[in-house]
Amino acid sequence: MPPLLNSLIELIIGFAGGLAVGGGYVAFITVLGIVPRLIQLSKTEPFLNIYAACILLGSLFGTFLSFTNITWNYSFVFIMIWGILQGIFNGMLAAALTEVLNVFPILYKRIGIEKHTMWLLMAIVFGKIAGSIFQWVYFVKQ
Repeated sequence: MPPLLNSLIELIIGFAGGLAVGGGYVAFITVLGIVPRLIQLSKTEPFLNIYAACILLGSLFGTFLSFTNITWNYSFVFIMIWGILQGIFNGMLAAALTEVLNVFPILYKRIGIEKHTMWLLMAIVFGKIAGSIFQWVYFVKQ
């Protein structure tokens, strides 16, 4: 495959993944009202600006780490536990978000493919599995 075509495919996949994750993150924060509920329960209304700054800085720091080669040397056991916890968090967050917002049924009805729901869900599941295996084999096990 020509390098330019390969780069273009990577660009499209990366952009699509970024839109999916960013959309889920924004929906989680705004639509579900997680931050306002957290502030209300903890009675910390005076710290609203700090909450906003932490969310923004955390997102920027995560993006920075994703695009740099900065590494920290921890033991394999710590990294394994950290990876398991991140996987559980991300999986549960995605499941809760799609459950609450009914993302897939609404999307399938809007684009008129509700008869193919099972195939589309299986494509998402196997795509996620293949992407996770690829990331582990290509980036982690080098």
